[in-house]
Amino acid sequence: MTEVLEVNNASMQALASYLQQTLDPATRHEAEQFLAKVQQSQNFGQLVLQLIATKSFDMHIRFAASLLFKNFVRRNWMADDDGDSKISLSDREAIKNRIVDLMTISEARIQLQLSDAVTQIADSDFPQKWQGLIPELVSKLNLNDFVTNNGLLQTAHSIFQRWRPLYPSDNLYTEIKIALESFCDPYYKLFMATDNMIQSNSQNAAQLKVLFETLHLLTEIYHDLNCHDIPEFFVTHLQEFMSFFHKYMTYDNPLLSGEDEDTPGPILQVKASICEVVELYSKRYEEDFTSLPEFIQTSWTLLTTLGLEPKNDMLVSKAMSFLTSVVKNGRHRSMFSSTDVLSQLCEKVVLPNMGLRESDEELFEDEPIEYIRRDLEGSDSETRRRAATELVRGLLDQFPTEVTAIITNYIQHYLQRYNSNVAQNWKDKDAAMFLLTSIAAKSVGSQFGARETNTEVNILDFFEKNVIPDLNAPVSGAIHPILKVDAIKYLYTFRSQFSKDQLLAALPLLIRHLESTNYAVYTYASICIERILFMRASGTTGPMLFSSDDIAPLAETLISNLFRLIELGQTPEKLAENDYLMKCAMRVVLTVREKMMPLVSLCLARLTAIVQAVSSNPSNPKFNHYVFESIGALIRFICNANPEASEQFENLLFQPFQVILQQDIAEFTPYVFQLLSQLLSYSTRAELSPSYQAMLPPLVQPMLWQQQGNIPALVKLLQAYLQKGASWVVANNHLEPILGVFQKLVSSKINDHHAFELLQSLIIYVPMSVLGTYMKAVLIMLLTRLQNHKTDKFKKGFVNFSFFYMALDKEGTGPDAYWALFDTVQAGLFVQFLKTVWLAEAQKVAGRIERKTCAVALARLATTSRTITEGTNFDAAWPAVMTALIKFFEAPQDVRGAAVDAAEDDELYGIDIEESGYQAQFSQLTTASSSKVDPTAAVQDPKQFLVEGLVRFNQAYPGCFQHGQVQLQPETQNFLAAYLAAAGVSL
Repeated sequence: MTEVLEVNNASMQALASYLQQTLDPATRHEAEQFLAKVQQSQNFGQLVLQLIATKSFDMHIRFAASLLFKNFVRRNWMADDDGDSKISLSDREAIKNRIVDLMTISEARIQLQLSDAVTQIADSDFPQKWQGLIPELVSKLNLNDFVTNNGLLQTAHSIFQRWRPLYPSDNLYTEIKIALESFCDPYYKLFMATDNMIQSNSQNAAQLKVLFETLHLLTEIYHDLNCHDIPEFFVTHLQEFMSFFHKYMTYDNPLLSGEDEDTPGPILQVKASICEVVELYSKRYEEDFTSLPEFIQTSWTLLTTLGLEPKNDMLVSKAMSFLTSVVKNGRHRSMFSSTDVLSQLCEKVVLPNMGLRESDEELFEDEPIEYIRRDLEGSDSETRRRAATELVRGLLDQFPTEVTAIITNYIQHYLQRYNSNVAQNWKDKDAAMFLLTSIAAKSVGSQFGARETNTEVNILDFFEKNVIPDLNAPVSGAIHPILKVDAIKYLYTFRSQFSKDQLLAALPLLIRHLESTNYAVYTYASICIERILFMRASGTTGPMLFSSDDIAPLAETLISNLFRLIELGQTPEKLAENDYLMKCAMRVVLTVREKMMPLVSLCLARLTAIVQAVSSNPSNPKFNHYVFESIGALIRFICNANPEASEQFENLLFQPFQVILQQDIAEFTPYVFQLLSQLLSYSTRAELSPSYQAMLPPLVQPMLWQQQGNIPALVKLLQAYLQKGASWVVANNHLEPILGVFQKLVSSKINDHHAFELLQSLIIYVPMSVLGTYMKAVLIMLLTRLQNHKTDKFKKGFVNFSFFYMALDKEGTGPDAYWALFDTVQAGLFVQFLKTVWLAEAQKVAGRIERKTCAVALARLATTSRTITEGTNFDAAWPAVMTALIKFFEAPQDVRGAAVDAAEDDELYGIDIEESGYQAQFSQLTTASSSKVDPTAAVQDPKQFLVEGLVRFNQAYPGCFQHGQVQLQPETQNFLAAYLAAAGVSL
């Protein structure tokens, strides 16, 4: 029963005491554990809100309570994986009734946390379960209190901005409509009041700062409310709003200019938001946007007058993005078509923003990893260079020949200046390289680089004349390291334009740069090597471009240098900082495969040392994933080539793995379980080793299964135990604990598919003479869950399991055994399920192995089942089974499942977290994944299997087949006759 907390002074004092203890490192852990436990109590959220509202408590305690409340909401408000709510309905309503009011009267620091909590709640409940939210926010707006208004507007913006990336839908439009009904008019009045207040406070810096924060939020909300369509209200007031926006695009006030050259002030933030709004209108609502030319001119003026200070970067990039959207729109082509306009755009807008600035150099030298991430991962989307490049590409869409010629002239100019003084004018070559890339690469992706290029630019000629010399130059000291990076990045960007031989010739040049002393240079080299090894022979499909034979001669140098560079990190955080290096090492292993054999000991020693070092603070999930993926790759390729090597891996890995499990390092335990499963599956021993035997009892303890991230890996590990040691499992009384795990999994809506995976392994590997004792109870569990808590996923799993049981050719399985099992629960139940569930659902079965299993199951039911043949169900059931099977065979085939299965091995080459996504809770190691077990592996062709079964059926029951055939529909008879004829069989 859930404990109920009293919301009184004594409870608040106790809560405040524990919050105080969380601020002391000596008592933090115990206090946090207590607070985590007490959060499950009823009234907890109300108690925390009451403490926040009680001003007699110290501010730091109330602020800590606001953080606790925000995190409490984040973790518990949404229903859990099984659809259950962790907060009672009464608590939810009480919290929603109070939180907005409390937010408006709280101090700024607390207000921010409560605003985040409101947004979290709205994500779940608005609008259906919190229809009063927007009216309550609106009711708190006060034309005399803009500090409070800003808190309310920030909350509204947090709720509304969720709409921006969503696809249109009826539910989305309903939600927007509900918000608009109560929000528009007060919003408009507040907009006008803010404008008036800005005018009347033009000499009041403090008040202006608050008012421009309001104006910024109002502009962001305008974007939110118009992101999918122009609401009627905004159509009516469009000219007024656009007048406001244009006014503030040109507004300036020295009181708000500030002295900080790095951070944009309030005016710049407002102008950047306005640029986003007018870009939205230029793209989607051009017919209504009659003032577009005025904004184009204003943006152009801004771009030619703003300085190069970093504080202007966001506005410059947004203004260029707006211009790019206009340029790309062919309807405005005439505005830019003259050579003079294009030249001015390039000279006055593009070129000034393409150059390398002092702040860029400082970032390169002081925070190279951040420089690299901004450059390669798109986190520099608001930088001048990125925006200028997009503008050039937009111009190229409309004026390819003219713009190419203009930019090419500047490139030649910059190169001439560079060549006149290489040491002093190195920035000119950097600008030339960047300009060349901007006109040569029409589109660039992280997976394959520039796939589409400008045919008017000779990429290979430029490479030979201007890039190769920089790659051939001494690794350090000869030219500026940024030019080294530019050369490497040129090869990285245009790698798809080079032949395999050209890339093979370039690889040694790249490998040399792993010896550079410059962080950015060697990191870019590793990135480029990794992406080249990732390439496929025919673009996005086909085999990988480089084989193990191609790369094996380079492997030792590559691996040694990469590990040396990784190990330069002197702390766990620095060691794991550079995931690019680790990804490159992983890619080398994936490419060289079994030819890594001579380097296995070296690699594993370095990898396990890295695991042990970073386990004290697992700070970089990508780096960690690549480490474990590399270990999995070594196990997979070496053990496939030499199964005896599994013992060597066990000897090297068990000790560090045991440390991780003993210390319960949550980020690493799922990886360890996956690798242990992989190792066990490769074991060549006749029996489980003592180490594995000792490990099993803890694996079935409930505590391990409480962490969702462990569950997929633990299930695979138990399956490996059953595959390699089922007899030991049974002999040592571990079967019932494993069945207990199955029971827990089958009751969970999020984990029930793992229950079926485990159950299938139990049936395959445990003798039915042992398992049969439990099968009635197992079936009752499945049927109970199906009846009381059915989901589409569970129904699909149950159907696939039923076909699996009937298709399996093992003592105690098959159609008759499954039929008998159902009859132990209730007579006639099997036939009922056959007619109403299995035959109907058979046509929906997806996946190559699943469909094959379904076909074999139905064929066995039709041709080998004594129960259906010798019982009273023949006339009623047999024709229905045969009709369903023929329909199944003749249905159009979805080849995706087969393609996925066929590509399993190819996936090993293509591991790419950036594309597949990293899951914080559980991330599947591709190298440790195993192929699906085919329970019907002995059957090559299900149609042939059916024909052979029908022949035996007819021999065993002469005349019975003909009797059944009479009942078949003509179409089914025709297809069946065709199968028999194709096999040269007559009955």
